[in-house]
Amino acid sequence: MLQFNNLSLRHGPQLLFEDCSLRIHPGWKVGIAGANGTGKSSLLALILGELHPDQGDFQMPSGWEIAHVAQQTPDSNDPAIDYVLDGDREFREIENALKAAEAANDGEKLALLHGQYDAIGGYQARSRAARLMHGLGFKTDQEENAVNTFSGGWRMRLNLARALMCRSDLLLLDEPTNHLDLDAVIWLEKWLLGYQGTLLLISHDRDFLDKIAAHIVQISRQQVTLYQGNYSAFEHIRAERLANQQ
Repeated sequence: MLQFNNLSLRHGPQLLFEDCSLRIHPGWKVGIAGANGTGKSSLLALILGELHPDQGDFQMPSGWEIAHVAQQTPDSNDPAIDYVLDGDREFREIENALKAAEAANDGEKLALLHGQYDAIGGYQARSRAARLMHGLGFKTDQEENAVNTFSGGWRMRLNLARALMCRSDLLLLDEPTNHLDLDAVIWLEKWLLGYQGTLLLISHDRDFLDKIAAHIVQISRQQVTLYQGNYSAFEHIRAERLANQQ
């Protein structure tokens, strides 16, 4: 599970959270809510190790594979489908090891690697990448086009496909519906509902968040609070609490 223990975090001079504790269990789909500037993206950056707590600590299982969408648009001459395939790190590692073993004519190593390749679905990896691209709006004849022939918005779709290609334990998504049309949003919603890992999702699209998240983490007034239920349930509970306070 993800554990935040008495955690305080600053981004520059701004205090984002103070003395916050939180547990997120494996397999949970969690929406992150809060006003702009409260620290939603900083929470994901903390998990990625890009920010470090000022107080307390964050823990997660060792060996977990984390996937997230790169915010920079790629500049590459590689075919788009190969760029997406790069998202499966273990697939690429075994693929490269197979090439080395073939060059060395190492039959024993080749047999071992082919077994590993089969176990991770390596023979189906290219068709899996193609399905991800198709779901996000790419046409079949675009799969071999160079990455840098696409516009910025379509390159961001490639970044999303690459993150989904990763066989991750934890998926971090920050506004993933940006740059997507309605068909791609509907496809992504179905894909995320079938995702078996732990999902942390930031989205301004409340309907999208409502359909996917079964827990909501709210960041407000330098506190982090976990609510059970989707976004509509969270808004109902929050409204009741505000009424009681008044």
